[in-house]
Amino acid sequence: MTDLAAALDVVGARWALLIVERLLDGPRRYGDIQRELGVPTNMLATRLRELEQAGVVVRLPLRHNTRAYALTDRGLALRDAIEALGQWAAANGSG
Repeated sequence: MTDLAAALDVVGARWALLIVERLLDGPRRYGDIQRELGVPTNMLATRLRELEQAGVVVRLPLRHNTRAYALTDRGLALRDAIEALGQWAAANGSG
């Protein structure tokens, strides 16, 4: 498996990079991520679980049975790649 294929195994699923991008600014509550991205709740739960298992995000316990998520160091290391993809889209048209 190539390095790129290994990376895509972690963050290549639909919504995964958008979730990581959202968390680059700091921890977010589950409901806030869902509202900001418009991702279906079942898909968000699946992606967050996968990202947590991959060591990219960590779940933070909050009061009143709510959940928040933050990036680990491994997740924060994706910042340059995400910014580069955004620059590529801006320079080459996003559609």
